[in-house]
Amino acid sequence: MNSDVQIAGDPLAIPHLMPPPAAHPATVAEFAGLARAIAADRASWAHLVRYDAVSRWYHRLRTGPGYEVWLLSWVPGQGSGPHDHGPSSGVLTVLDGALTELHLEGGRAVRRRLAPGAQRVFAPGYAHEVLNDSLEPAVSLHIYFPGLTEMPLHRPQCAHPVAVTG
Repeated sequence: MNSDVQIAGDPLAIPHLMPPPAAHPATVAEFAGLARAIAADRASWAHLVRYDAVSRWYHRLRTGPGYEVWLLSWVPGQGSGPHDHGPSSGVLTVLDGALTELHLEGGRAVRRRLAPGAQRVFAPGYAHEVLNDSLEPAVSLHIYFPGLTEMPLHRPQCAHPVAVTG
């Protein structure tokens, strides 16, 4: 069965058609818009970023009715490990540097490079791994709705991923 994104294409690829962020987002498009608005307001988050060579650094940037916004930093070599987000949906936005997402798509392992400004939207149960396999640090913004209550780890499934651009 094909998903809406497979049929119609990625709606995040056409940000000029996305609505402006709502004061209290309620739809996927509004959460993606909120992430873009926060990313554009660099003065609100850049001074908070820290880099930790031992573990990924994270900071809860804000909360709202039913959602949380997290700021994460990634030094080269750091990764999340394969996981999902339990009952939470989410929006991941790369703010600085580049990250790589590994996940299964249509039964095949996919590797997607995420440059600054790239967004990924996921539904509950979506399993992936995010890592910084570049030589520079990276910063990302994560919005979870409802707020993140669990992050079950998975066994590695993406041993030989196919590269996908975007």
